[in-house]
Amino acid sequence: VQLQASGGGMVEAGGSLRLSCTASGRTLNKYPVGWFRQAPGKEREFVAAIRWNLGMTDYSDSIKGRFTVSRDKALNTAYLEMYSLQPEDSGVYYCAVPATITWPVRRYDYWGQGTQVTVSS
Repeated sequence: VQLQASGGGMVEAGGSLRLSCTASGRTLNKYPVGWFRQAPGKEREFVAAIRWNLGMTDYSDSIKGRFTVSRDKALNTAYLEMYSLQPEDSGVYYCAVPATITWPVRRYDYWGQGTQVTVSS
């Protein structure tokens, strides 16, 4: 499974971005897709996840109400829509998929390369 995350960039506080995670080598329809982020000097943290076929989502408390996960089945792509971005949202954002279909996901096995998000104050 290959994952390609994209859509990062630099925005001002209060701005928005939409990240994309496109998969190849596997149809993601039944698999959860998770989003994580890592800021410099900090551990990688969970942001959000979606289980496509059941329409189930999970969000970190730190972003709840500001970020939305979604997917396009036809494009085999997951999205992370981010609104009201703050400087503390800056970091490298990764998408990931587990090897097995579980919910909630305990372990993610396949990771994209990450896309940088920078929010200026």
